[in-house]
Amino acid sequence: MPHHETIPSDNLYGPGTFVDKEFLPAPQDATRIFEYIAKRTPGFTQEKALWDTVNFEGSEHSVIPGPIKAPLVAAALHAMCGVVAHEIVQDRDGTPAASQSVNVNTDHAAIWLGTVFVASIEGKDMSELTRTKQLSKLFERNFDGGFMSTPMRQRTTALYKTKTPGVWYQLHGSLDAPPVLRSLGIDPDYPAKNLEEAYEYIARRIEQWTADELEMHNVKNGFCGSICFTPRGWEETLMGKRLVSHPLVGYSRQNHAIPTPAVPFPKVDNDKRPLAGIKVVELVRIIAGPVIGSTLAALGADVIRVNCSRLTDLNVLMLTLNAGKRTIDIDLTKQEDKARLRELIQDADVFVQGFRPNAIARKGFGPNDLLEMAGNRGKGIVYVEENCYGPDGPYHERPGWQQIGDAASGSSYVMGRSLGYKDGTSVLPPLPISDMSTGLIGALGALLALRDRARHGGSYRATSSLVKADAIALEPEIGLYEPEVVEKSNQLFKWGHIGPEQFVIEILMVVMDGWKRVFPQYFAAGPNSLSTSFTGGPWGKMDILKPVLRLSDPDVTPRWLTAPVPNCYHEQGIQWL
Repeated sequence: MPHHETIPSDNLYGPGTFVDKEFLPAPQDATRIFEYIAKRTPGFTQEKALWDTVNFEGSEHSVIPGPIKAPLVAAALHAMCGVVAHEIVQDRDGTPAASQSVNVNTDHAAIWLGTVFVASIEGKDMSELTRTKQLSKLFERNFDGGFMSTPMRQRTTALYKTKTPGVWYQLHGSLDAPPVLRSLGIDPDYPAKNLEEAYEYIARRIEQWTADELEMHNVKNGFCGSICFTPRGWEETLMGKRLVSHPLVGYSRQNHAIPTPAVPFPKVDNDKRPLAGIKVVELVRIIAGPVIGSTLAALGADVIRVNCSRLTDLNVLMLTLNAGKRTIDIDLTKQEDKARLRELIQDADVFVQGFRPNAIARKGFGPNDLLEMAGNRGKGIVYVEENCYGPDGPYHERPGWQQIGDAASGSSYVMGRSLGYKDGTSVLPPLPISDMSTGLIGALGALLALRDRARHGGSYRATSSLVKADAIALEPEIGLYEPEVVEKSNQLFKWGHIGPEQFVIEILMVVMDGWKRVFPQYFAAGPNSLSTSFTGGPWGKMDILKPVLRLSDPDVTPRWLTAPVPNCYHEQGIQWL
């Protein structure tokens, strides 16, 4: 492991932060982070020979704004997926895992964090489609329900100064901003002429509340929101202390379930990918959950995404995160639709869900419901769930989105400090980092569980959370970049304005502009392109980002066989492949 030390940086990035004592180039640092996480992941192989199969490459410098090493954490997690994938292939085909190689480009891992905007349709990229307001025209159905149709609705989800000195708050409109605004005494129909006026109008009213008052108000009303903690501030909360007791990648055999025998991985003609023949039902929302399914689909799984018709979604995300999947519409308020979902799960190996634990259990699809089903059929199941705050604790059932994880963990506070703010001003980290990383963690948990089910039998539960996915990059063993490193990135990429008022997509577009200036080879056609093309899908010629993970055997390497599709695209009566 490369030598590495960090020192406290309370005066630099805030209480509870640690900065690198010396700079390590990104590929070397990714190797170190891989070994750090691998050592602390229960069930992950501790064989040095398998760790030595991992190779990182890429630019030496930081390639995103700010000091947080999220791309290197993501690169390490992708590599861990590769190691487990080779273990699965070894168990299935006899190919020694130690004879193979796992390859990850750290630049690719960074750009992967912006997957939802690394796509183009008929030659027009997402930034162009968004700026010219052509995106909504690509969809026959309106899934977003107009939740961002006015400046007031858009700026409901933003960071705001509170009455508490030095403390900001992440307000969140979820997918229905008006009730949130009304509960705070703010007129959701205020005729703001633009986003700036809307933000200022809301800000004047939010500043009349203390941070604790806002927190209690949202808890009482069941709304999303979070105080922007410092990293130490979060660690000192009861929820923070509870969450730190759980590993980043959490999965475990459910010993209370009905015993079931080992389930060998199937061999599928003409498909050597690790998860070929594995069936996955995905019942999820916006980004984190769909990333679990898209990762498993690239590894060969047959993934059916179920979208509940009573729920809304973001159009932009369907363009990339449904790659390799089939999607159907199911209404869980209808008994016949619930029966159809049970029918699909009956043959599934993995069930992925992204709803609050008790909410899904009340519908009859909680962990114990599916463990009973698996026991009765005589074949174990892997139950994967992602949420905001983790598998237990006082906030376990509290709703949350990416921005909530960023605020709670201290990431938004650290980002604000890195931009020069000294008054507690908090800013979202660039890219939907916690969402993407949480999905990758969930996929890794599923891989470990499937490997163990094939070896030992039984059913398994895997968990991942937004706050935990953020907090790992703030640990002293990971370290933050020094200001000099951050400034070099600023000068190279010439990042545009990033501020507390911005929504994640606005910041993502700033980052994409910088990447395209510095990394044109990654986005243009050619041998260095990171894109893969599809034709014949619902949007014609479409280019999306390739899977990050590259394995030594091209036949085993992750890839999607079908183009992304909108939600609810297929007939409900589809069957497993």
